[in-house]
Amino acid sequence: MATNPNRLRVTELDFDTIKTNLKTFLQAQDEFTDYDFEGSGMNILMDTLAYNTHYLAMNANMVANEMFIDSASIRSSIVSHAKTLGYEVSSSRAPKGLIDIRLNTTALDSATMPAGTVFNTTVDGTSYQFVTIEDLSASRTGTYIQFDNTAIYEGTYVTSRYTVDSSDLTQKFTIPSDKVDTTTLTVKVQNSSTDTFTTTFTKATDITQVTSDSNVYFLQETFGGKFEVYFGDGVIGKKVTDNNIVILQYVVTNETKANGALKWTNSGAIATVSDVDVIRVQQAAGGSTPETLQSIKQNAPLDYAAQGRCVTTSDYEVYVKKLFANTKSVSVWGGETGSYDTSLGVVDTPEYGKVYISVKSTTGNNLTETEKKSLENELGRYKVASITPVVVDPETLFLILNTRFKMDTSKTTKTIASVASDIISTLQTHNDNVLAEFNSPFRHSEVVGKIDNTNSAITSNITNITMGKKLLPTLNTNINYNVYFRNKLYNPHSGHNASGGGVIASTGFKVNGDINNVQFFDEDGNGKLRRYYFVGGERTYIDANAGTVDYNTGHVKINAINISSIEDVDGQASSMIRLTAIPDSKDIIPVRNQILEIDFVNSTVSGVVDSLSISSSSTSGAEAATTTSSYSNTSAY
Repeated sequence: MATNPNRLRVTELDFDTIKTNLKTFLQAQDEFTDYDFEGSGMNILMDTLAYNTHYLAMNANMVANEMFIDSASIRSSIVSHAKTLGYEVSSSRAPKGLIDIRLNTTALDSATMPAGTVFNTTVDGTSYQFVTIEDLSASRTGTYIQFDNTAIYEGTYVTSRYTVDSSDLTQKFTIPSDKVDTTTLTVKVQNSSTDTFTTTFTKATDITQVTSDSNVYFLQETFGGKFEVYFGDGVIGKKVTDNNIVILQYVVTNETKANGALKWTNSGAIATVSDVDVIRVQQAAGGSTPETLQSIKQNAPLDYAAQGRCVTTSDYEVYVKKLFANTKSVSVWGGETGSYDTSLGVVDTPEYGKVYISVKSTTGNNLTETEKKSLENELGRYKVASITPVVVDPETLFLILNTRFKMDTSKTTKTIASVASDIISTLQTHNDNVLAEFNSPFRHSEVVGKIDNTNSAITSNITNITMGKKLLPTLNTNINYNVYFRNKLYNPHSGHNASGGGVIASTGFKVNGDINNVQFFDEDGNGKLRRYYFVGGERTYIDANAGTVDYNTGHVKINAINISSIEDVDGQASSMIRLTAIPDSKDIIPVRNQILEIDFVNSTVSGVVDSLSISSSSTSGAEAATTTSSYSNTSAY
């Protein structure tokens, strides 16, 4: 179809195309026949028009993107969209610890410890302070007064006061810091400067339960990542009036920096008592940065779909992330598909009426028992019927990779060792970005492709996988153990590799009654676990029926054994035995609370020159052909 030169083309929005379209349009006009558009004056004018059009188009495109939560990139836009869905964005979270505080005194029968009491600690050589956020009272027992299980939060305890002025129609009270932990926020309203009576307001969570007399406040993130408090209008929530004084008390935190704090000291006398013992109950954990944009985009629509209740597994995932800000990844499954046994861990036996939740935190640490119980209680507010939420620890399945690659040395200046190092970096990136969460499988072809793409000189690679699990035995106790790989094990025929130990191996340990021999586990290729030690480099079996191996499920059951000590693992003292198993498939699938992680200590990457590529570059035709692989014939399979 012919283009009309007398019409301005509006197609692309880049500067060069805009300028070209303008020039084409003007050249078609009689007024500009034979005009030199490259002349300095006209050229500058054309540049100005093109730049202006480009800027306007870019601005219009950006505005259009910000109209939708999926395409928005500015935090305030994303937060605004989340608000329309009733989603509250998570603020910074202060590391939280639990301590017992003992006032050694007989002079007082009781004592009150005020909110904002300071306790000091040091993490990685830097000093931090932790504070209480509520007034606590306790009575004397014998020679001391003790405050049990006291929650302390890292940061500064701040009080902000605002006087209500009805001429300000917005009546919103902004917390000045963008690092406030809103879970520590207390909101009180004082009648006036002369009437000091205060009323405590609670955050509105269910609008259907709010009346005109409800003492509630509303909280939302505003520009700059700060939060603001506002009150009802007298219809939905009680309205504040002129000269009321709004008092906000909260903790401003350093976020993640004090995670892991273990020891605290009081900064001064408490209730006039200077002899104070501070006893750690739980180390500090849970400090985190504000909710990310990606998290808001993902969780806001799901939260809206949940409608304030947990029914599906997706509902539980959303509310876990809301209630535990330090969540990096979460896995949820119904009790009908598997349950949790205190001695066996997660098992396939169904337990109806329960939903199981496993959380990987941003700190890499498992949730403490206190955090688990708190999360279970919080989730209980949203559950339906008689479903009971149960929080269990994640379970790591290690992947030991043996990568052998070939490379055409004529295509790179790098050495084989340097390329091998680059491959390790590629695997590290894959481990951190792909495998580090629940429900993230190891796809063999994907990893092999990434290895090949590490350097254009790599012509091929063979990568085998061994699975690893860590077993923490109870020393000097005769007890059964269960290890779950939850992936099918390689057993192509009865008695496979019996002389070589089958597909199971372990690190060393000693057993009560034999202090001289370091023992190990393997299996006979027929589903029986064996226990042995070495004599002159040969395996001497002392128990040919030490347990069972289920090749289909990857369940290794160790019969009752009294382990007295653990040998070094990977050259270091260890409290755990490592069991390894060869999988039936090179694709490894995590199940329920499993998370896959590459074991870089035991993984190997080695390379050789691709002789076929070298010969092909110097010869032609049939002379370049070879029937000999440059890989060794050894294989884990």
